Order: sequence, then structure tokens, then C-alpha cells
Amino acid sequence: MKQILVATDFSASAGNAMEYAMSLAKILNMEVCAIHAIHPTEGIDNNTYNAIFIDDYYNNKREALKAWAAGYTAKDEYKDIEVNTLCGVEFLKNVITRYIEENYVELLVMGITGSTGITGIVGSNASMMIEVVKVPTLVIPLESKFSENPVITLATDYETRLSAQDVNALNEIVTAFGTDKMQVLYVGEEESKSIETGEIKLQELIKNTELEFNYISESRPLKGIMDFVEKNETDILCLVKHHHNILYRLFNRSTVNQVMNKTVKVILVLHE
Repeated sequence: MKQILVATDFSASAGNAMEYAMSLAKILNMEVCAIHAIHPTEGIDNNTYNAIFIDDYYNNKREALKAWAAGYTAKDEYKDIEVNTLCGVEFLKNVITRYIEENYVELLVMGITGSTGITGIVGSNASMMIEVVKVPTLVIPLESKFSENPVITLATDYETRLSAQDVNALNEIVTAFGTDKMQVLYVGEEESKSIETGEIKLQELIKNTELEFNYISESRPLKGIMDFVEKNETDILCLVKHHHNILYRLFNRSTVNQVMNKTVKVILVLHE
């Protein structure tokens, strides 16, 4: 069965991400796995006494993770969702990538502190995982809550192609939410010959909802994007991760922090 993988460090932001993932799993009919990484030196501190009892420390961590997850499965609205836990002794990126390689993970969900949009990702564990994994990744700011009827906006330049896995995930999400219309925001030269071709290709890929095409060709595309998502009350902003992609470069600039905090609740990072 397809899974939603939730990375947790037991923080408030991780808890909020878990709540969001459980709500999403309910409508997508998926399992959830809560995963926690124990740093290789955690619990030892170069102390011989601690090293002797390290197995007890690891077992306590595993039990703590199970108890943490049980706090969500105990809720009536989530009682039918199967939740598993995994506590690995390794660096976070290794624990997550190995799990994804061995299991059918549809989405990776990670929380970040504060409603700072994608700027809050930079330098965080979420940023690191976006760089190394190829599965669609939902980044949930602490103050964001699940919406049953989200406004979804896909920002694109039509030059970066979505992977088959991301197309499938996006179609499943819009279908599960019953999204009648998804906003598509093109950023680039409005007279570009790629616009019509890009629209046709996107319509062929995203078949489960109507696409409404919008355009930004101004000299300040970042402001244009922010104005658009705020005006349209975007709940989920989809970006395609590619270092040469103008959109991804824009959203890694620190200046976004000033305008992102009240506009976008959730970032869905897709991949080529």
C-alpha cells in the first residue's frame, strides 16, 4: 500500500506535519510511517557508562516514537489509518533515503518552524532532504493547518518537466480533494512560443481537474507570484525543484521571508 512518510524530531512543527499527513492519508487512503533518526553519537557523549547502556537508550527512543504516533491514531478521525514507526540510528538523510528505496512512499512530509514558506526550508533538514530525495515533498510550516478544499497553484516556466511519479502524486491529490480547478502560474516571457505547447502538455498530464492558466511577465516576477498567491488565497504552492529553474532560485532568496509568511500555507516540491 502507498505510504506517506513523516519525518519527526518530536517538535511542535513535526507534530503539526503529522496532523496534516494523517488528514491527507485519510482522503488518499494511504498508510503513514513516522520516522525518526537517532544521530550516531546521540546518547553516548564519549562516556563509557553511557555506551554500555546505549541499547536501552535506543529502545527508549523507539518506544517514545511509538507513543508519539499513538497520540494521533487514538483520535477518532484517524482510527482507521494504519501507522507504522521506524527509529533508525544514522544520519537523517540516510535513514529516510533507505526507507524510500525499500518502500512505496508516495509523499514525504516535513515540518518547518514558523509560517515562512520556502525560505524557512533553507538550511533546514527539509532543505537537505529536498536535495537528496526524488519523491514529492510536502513542507508544512508550523502555523499551517489542513484544508479540505485547498486552492492549489502550480508555478511553472514550462521548461522543467515533471517526473512521472510527481505527475501521479499531483493527480491523486487533486482527485482526492475534489479540486474543480487548479491554478497554473506561468513565469517568463509572455510571447514565448513555449506557452501554447506547455499548456497542451500540462493538460495532457493533469487530467483530473480543470486548469486555469495565468501569466506573469513583469520585471519583478517574485512580487508577481506573491501577489497572485495572496490574491487567490493559495493553500498549496507547487514548485518544481531544479537549480536552473528560475522559480526555485527565486524562492531560495532571503527576501521572500518578508512576503511569504502570510500567503502560502504549504509548499509541495516536485522534481524533474
